Amino acid sequence: MEMIDHLERLALVDFRNQEGIERLADAIQFANQLHAVDTEGVEPMDSVLEDRPLYLRADKVTEGYCAEAILSNVKQVVEGYLVAPPGNIPLPKKEERDSFIQHSNW
Repeated sequence: MEMIDHLERLALVDFRNQEGIERLADAIQFANQLHAVDTEGVEPMDSVLEDRPLYLRADKVTEGYCAEAILSNVKQVVEGYLVAPPGNIPLPKKEERDSFIQHSNW
């Protein structure tokens, strides 16, 4: 129950209905295939550009100190940071979802 609640909040996907739970089950089944991949002797990749070093540019600050002007366009600011709007699916409280999830095949 806690894992589903956590995934729901991370993905901003509502798993309250059968379609949502089936979609989650399909995603988990797909991801479980990765356990079958033999990675014995395979070195981890540091970059997709393994044969050459990554390009680094010298950054020069040409403008700045405009945070106040930028944040003036934002709907909600907390401690100097903009607060992103929530996902497009409003999630109900955990207690409201528990009854549906308990009656599913999970």
